[in-house]
Amino acid sequence: MERITIRFKVNGEDATVAVAPHWNLLRVLREELELTGAKEGCGAGECGACTVLVNGRAVNACLYPAVEADGAEVTTVEGLAGPGGELHPIQRAFVEKGAVQCGFCTPGMVLSAKALLDRVPLPSEEEIRTALAGNLCRCTGYAQIIEAVQAAAEELSR
Repeated sequence: MERITIRFKVNGEDATVAVAPHWNLLRVLREELELTGAKEGCGAGECGACTVLVNGRAVNACLYPAVEADGAEVTTVEGLAGPGGELHPIQRAFVEKGAVQCGFCTPGMVLSAKALLDRVPLPSEEEIRTALAGNLCRCTGYAQIIEAVQAAAEELSR
């Protein structure tokens, strides 16, 4: 099968990948670039475990055609940590508020929260719930996740 070469930035670094026309962005990130933070949960865009940012917008990488990433800026959870591995304030808040249990949904939750906080620095609880509605968690019951996003918003707005 003929492949198409795409070029994009992932976590601030240039990437060039030859992809089959039917590949999704999740496959490219995990299998070609070995960025395994985004997970395949449902493969149908229902669970949010594969959420990444494309040009700052949260997308389900399992549904996002890889060829559409050509020329884009993609951010995965691996790209949030600062120099020396210092956690991003959202990641730190998730740890401090106990919003991480099994961790499967966490990368998608964190990136959905980042997309929200980049648009709305101090969101209401309803805005947080709406932004995270596409991300499913089977462990925490969501209360700690909401608290973590609120705490991160407060820290980031200082």
